Amino acid sequence: MSSASSVPRVVVQDAAGAEPSVQAWVPVYMPAVVCLDLQSAQNAIQAAGIFYSRSVDASGASRMQVNDSNWIVVAQDPPVGTLIGEGDALLSAVKIGEPNNC
Repeated sequence: MSSASSVPRVVVQDAAGAEPSVQAWVPVYMPAVVCLDLQSAQNAIQAAGIFYSRSVDASGASRMQVNDSNWIVVAQDPPVGTLIGEGDALLSAVKIGEPNNC
């Protein structure tokens, strides 16, 4: 997120069909998740208030992270302390037991 003016807005309509209201979405600070297993890293990001993060295979083999607890996060983008929104967190991971920097 580059500035406060780029904070996404969410339109919400209640169950009764009332007029939609616009609610400001609140960014949160990216937690430190490098060297956590992927599931724990996602849990930490969710605990901060973000429910959608992305992950990629850091080996370059384009493998899917099906069982998140079998992967370890070796890099995160953006860095710790950066304000993030939904989908901004990108976690690079390798399978546990593969060479890594942790």
